Amino acid sequence: MMKTYFSKMNSPIGELLLVGDGTSLTQLLMLNQKYYGSETQEDWQRDDTIFRAAREQLEAYFAGELRAFDLPLAPSGTAFQQKVWQALRDIPYAQTESYGALAKRIDSPKASRAVGMANGHNPISIIVPCHRVIGANGNLTGYGGGIERKRWLLEHEGYLKKSGPRVTLF
Repeated sequence: MMKTYFSKMNSPIGELLLVGDGTSLTQLLMLNQKYYGSETQEDWQRDDTIFRAAREQLEAYFAGELRAFDLPLAPSGTAFQQKVWQALRDIPYAQTESYGALAKRIDSPKASRAVGMANGHNPISIIVPCHRVIGANGNLTGYGGGIERKRWLLEHEGYLKKSGPRVTLF
């Protein structure tokens, strides 16, 4: 049986939970994230050293010094979800794409709702940038971590103008 390791780190959008198998990152979760609990399991082992590269890259991202992550990832999901999550990684920093455009790009033009569901179930937030998917009308629609976190991430990347005073998210 494969061991599961975890680490926690603070960020501008609240505490993050990093989960992995010792080789790859399998989850990056936020507190109160939809579809996923942000609590560790009893049989998981804390090991911050396994996640050193992920933590360093996330810190650099939040400091505005990193635009693309380079980490081994192993999210668990269906073949369709995997296809969507891989396509998310192709959305450039500070740019967005609509659910419909993403569906067309993965050769499933009528599957924008399914793309939305797969996007919402992305277990590796931020690094697999599901926050960069918006509604066809340009609105910030659903985000598993909450719409305020999505807004913060898009402002941080420079896609959106900063909307005044920051709100504490955690």
